[in-house]
Amino acid sequence: MSSPTGPAPGSPDFDAASPSPGAAPGLPVRMPRARQSGRHRKPEPLAAPEGAPALVLAVPGTPSAASRSLAEEVSSIARSELPGLDARIGYVDGGDDEFPSLEAVLAQAAAEHKARVGADGQPDPGPAAVVVPLLAGPDSALLRRIRQAMMNSGSGAELTDVLGPHPLLAEALHVRLSEAGLARADRARLFTVATAADGIILATVGGEEAVQAAGITGMLLSARLAVPVLAAALDEEGAISRTAEQLRESGSQQLALAPYLIGPEISDGLLGAAAAEAGCASAEALGAYGTVGRLTLSNYAAAVGITLPTQAQGVPVR
Repeated sequence: MSSPTGPAPGSPDFDAASPSPGAAPGLPVRMPRARQSGRHRKPEPLAAPEGAPALVLAVPGTPSAASRSLAEEVSSIARSELPGLDARIGYVDGGDDEFPSLEAVLAQAAAEHKARVGADGQPDPGPAAVVVPLLAGPDSALLRRIRQAMMNSGSGAELTDVLGPHPLLAEALHVRLSEAGLARADRARLFTVATAADGIILATVGGEEAVQAAGITGMLLSARLAVPVLAAALDEEGAISRTAEQLRESGSQQLALAPYLIGPEISDGLLGAAAAEAGCASAEALGAYGTVGRLTLSNYAAAVGITLPTQAQGVPVR
């Protein structure tokens, strides 16, 4: 004879979906849903740890509304990938309320960090800020100025590497070339672009070190486009025209200039002058392309010790 309270759990007659005693007839008991496991389990949402250092984007070049808009968009991409991130913008050549200098932004971050640590009564957990240069490649003169601003601020901030070389920047260069009609958007589709270049000049600034670093990304771009790619310095007189001649001597007839630059680090008109010097068309600078924001966050996360999901690093999840 069964118990008046119903069959016991584990017995052959027990049914988890059957009504419990006193429940309205015909209404099943809601059981908690089991946590999904395995490869298809949704990742836990990631957020910046409490008290994490500020990410300070060091923006080169003469401050302008355009460079501010670009920096704000890059910061916005980083914040969207890591909610709760304290992202700030400091201008290497700034110095007023509209365009605060890198030194001033770091000093403010340090003061807030010190006040927070003092209020908590805890040992200092680390740097007040992590500085990420908004640069695709190394520029020793500019990086010296960034380090000097960091020292002057007394913030104890940490400086990350520049954003490149990186395969994702090769992807961004490919996209900018295809947007300008200078490269196929997708090699796999093999559709014809009448203006597609058969030789690419990868333009950078920062001297020989920057050219060598750009050359690494250039090899990746060459593999994507199946055309020769040579790096050249915009800030070295005659370098662009010499590189154009070298490509033409090797058989390239239709050249294109691909700026290996974010944008603020060069003066207005420099790209146009370089393209005219080489006798070819030019793509736009990388700007706030999505992976620029993700690489900014990736450099910050590596410095802080945060493991990002693959997608937040700009790598597509398969």
